[in-house]
Amino acid sequence: MKKAIVVFFLIMLEVSIGFSQQIFKEQTTQMGSVFGFVLVENDAAQAQHYFQLVTNEIERIENLISEWRPHTQISQVNQNAGIRPVKVNREVFELMKRAIHYSVLTEGAFDVSIAALDKVWLFDGSMEQLPPKDVIRNSVQHVGYQHIILDSINSTIFLEKKGMKIGFGSIGKGYAADKGRELLESLGVVGGIVNASGDLSAWGTQPDKQPWRIGVSNPFKPHKMIKVLKLRDGAVATSGSNEKFAEIGGKRYSHIINPKTGWPSVGLTSVTVSGPSAEFANFLSTSIMVLGKKEGRKLVKKFPGYKAILVEDK
Repeated sequence: MKKAIVVFFLIMLEVSIGFSQQIFKEQTTQMGSVFGFVLVENDAAQAQHYFQLVTNEIERIENLISEWRPHTQISQVNQNAGIRPVKVNREVFELMKRAIHYSVLTEGAFDVSIAALDKVWLFDGSMEQLPPKDVIRNSVQHVGYQHIILDSINSTIFLEKKGMKIGFGSIGKGYAADKGRELLESLGVVGGIVNASGDLSAWGTQPDKQPWRIGVSNPFKPHKMIKVLKLRDGAVATSGSNEKFAEIGGKRYSHIINPKTGWPSVGLTSVTVSGPSAEFANFLSTSIMVLGKKEGRKLVKKFPGYKAILVEDK
């Protein structure tokens, strides 16, 4: 995924020279990932001001939804699993509501409660044999979106079972990219990209009025591209196992786990989805990795505004 970001920047810079407006870039590490910000602006000082504002926005989101920071509302929900509902602000509540909707759409192939999964798979190259089947089966004992109870009137989230845990690792960066773009557009920034380690949201055009060109790298040949996507207003998200997987008995097992079974996804090495929302594209790319080629294509066809590029393990 990091290599795909490099390809994206190279394509962009080739067509950004010689115009009165300029492309300004900034990079930060937030939400455990590298965020890249690209703005079309005339003034460097103004661009730096915008960079600070969007960085603050990503930090605000992380302080709402991170399951790793103990003071966040999501951490409080997890700490009170099986004990009591926790009141959250409306933004967090609506994000959780959408996440449960995604789970229903995929019949559990997507599930934010997978954060409670027992880690029985290792993806550091050390695994030489499959874990015992009963261990895999038991690894999902605390996973199940059906046990996440929402109270819209009181704006509370309750995890019914002790040991449950929720996390937005599958859609959080896409959501942050969308919110960063929303903020910058509201401030009058005419064009740019908020890139959350490959889950990105773009708007406007480059200074030459050409669309943004996003290179989708080949996971088996990182310096080559499968496709170049042209975006004016849209998003791209990628999920894949090309950098993190276990190979056992000649078969590749992805680090993306099926929440219902505890087994890693197989058959696909990467999925890139493009469409209006980075959050939704993020959800689709993750779900397609779990569902596999046939069922994954069925899923994306339900949403005409989105397109998917699937790369098989072969």
